[in-house]
Amino acid sequence: MIDVTPNPIAVQIGPLPVYWYGLGYALGLALAYFVITREARRRGHDAELVANGLIVVAIAALAGGRLYHVIDQWQNLYAANPLKVILPPYTGLGVYGGLITGTIAGVLYARWKRASAWTWADIVAPGLFAMQAVGRWGNFFNQELYGPPTNLPWGIAIQCDHRIPAYPCETFPVATTHFHPLFLYESLSGAIGLLVLLFLARRFAGRLRTGDLLGVFFIWYGVVRFALETLRADNWTFFGVPTAQLFSVIFVVAGLALIAWRHARRAPTLAEVDARARAQRESIESRSGDGATRSDPAGGAPEPSSSA
Repeated sequence: MIDVTPNPIAVQIGPLPVYWYGLGYALGLALAYFVITREARRRGHDAELVANGLIVVAIAALAGGRLYHVIDQWQNLYAANPLKVILPPYTGLGVYGGLITGTIAGVLYARWKRASAWTWADIVAPGLFAMQAVGRWGNFFNQELYGPPTNLPWGIAIQCDHRIPAYPCETFPVATTHFHPLFLYESLSGAIGLLVLLFLARRFAGRLRTGDLLGVFFIWYGVVRFALETLRADNWTFFGVPTAQLFSVIFVVAGLALIAWRHARRAPTLAEVDARARAQRESIESRSGDGATRSDPAGGAPEPSSSA
């Protein structure tokens, strides 16, 4: 059993506390940037497109994730003191809210840069898993995102002031009660999902259509989250059904439909798109060596309109 109950504050700089939760997501974002840029370069696309785009998407995802969390935990955390929504430490993000607003921002950014949203969605998808794998550890330091009591060796202790109403210390004493670490399960799922997507992108580039890796991400995360929601007792529900499970079903269906649609439309394969991108970049580099100026800021040829 894990009896460590960590301090949520990593370091105090004068009056300003720096929380492990924020550091966790900052490290997750940094790892996501590393994974995405490496994957973009490997596939022959312009990695410079990532820096500004990641900032835009991260801000949108942060706003959407925070809104989802506030709605989710309104009764438990904010109804008695609504000012906590806007006051530090700003902990608490809902993944589905972040995915929805982040995806919208990413599509708009790709269109603005005249890049293929489908191609870049596939490049970004492994980075989403990477961020989840690291960022979820912020929940450990906040002592949140846990399930029911368990006797498993990896059960974690939760202090009384971090307990949800379903598990009061009077009934579940700190000294003898440990809980399922749902954050750990999501973190491990993210790490495995990252490896799976990187493997698929390399092993089946000639068979996967653009958009397939994003579809796999939607299905993977939806299935895992649906299962984990059965272990939560503080769910935001809609007519008695956990809202996250409803979103999970939507994401799984959307992922399956996306993959089927892209294959039915015979969208270009990852290998075809990457080959065009490499050829175009080689042409640009060749012209720039002769004094020509670069004309395509997004890098990589857009997909043919017939393969949208």
